Amino acid sequence: MLLLLVLSIAGCTTSPPSNVDNLCAIFEEKRGWYGDAEDVRKAWGSPIPVMMAIMHQESRYLAKARPPRKKILGFIPGPRPSDAYGYSQAKKSTWKEYKRSAGNYGADRDDFGDAVDFIGWYNHQSNRRSGIAKSDTYRLYLAYHEGHGGYNRGTYKSKQWLTDVARKVERRANRYQQQLNGCEDNLERGGWFFGW
Repeated sequence: MLLLLVLSIAGCTTSPPSNVDNLCAIFEEKRGWYGDAEDVRKAWGSPIPVMMAIMHQESRYLAKARPPRKKILGFIPGPRPSDAYGYSQAKKSTWKEYKRSAGNYGADRDDFGDAVDFIGWYNHQSNRRSGIAKSDTYRLYLAYHEGHGGYNRGTYKSKQWLTDVARKVERRANRYQQQLNGCEDNLERGGWFFGW
């Protein structure tokens, strides 16, 4: 009985939001997430819709997301292409750099608050290292995907698929911003009272 209770609680804490296309619905369902994202906005200056759009693209809000395994001979599961993991799909080496730089030594990649802080920190680094405006979702995502060195060398220029994805992330951030404009006052006051 205790095992079932533990498993059900774990399932609730890691399940993705039921409506990932509406930022207000996400924050209404996952009550602590807005506060976490607001703390990151204050700490790193990264807009909430930008960070959430990047997270959506990377993991669809799955806490334990990993890149799909490569297939050997077309059907045998092989190794994963990288050790990216969690909400932010951060690699171990980048996560280690983040923990040291941000002083967040106990951070976990499958914790939403830590993952959104990582994205805010990374966007702050992109601003410092690559001169990208913190509201420029398109370029921030390219730097997030390619790394600062790759972005600065322009490695994305030969990857049409990646620039298409970055435009998709930009459109989602714009939609999220419009949605947030309509509900942020309620979120700041503590949210919907009895469904209002």
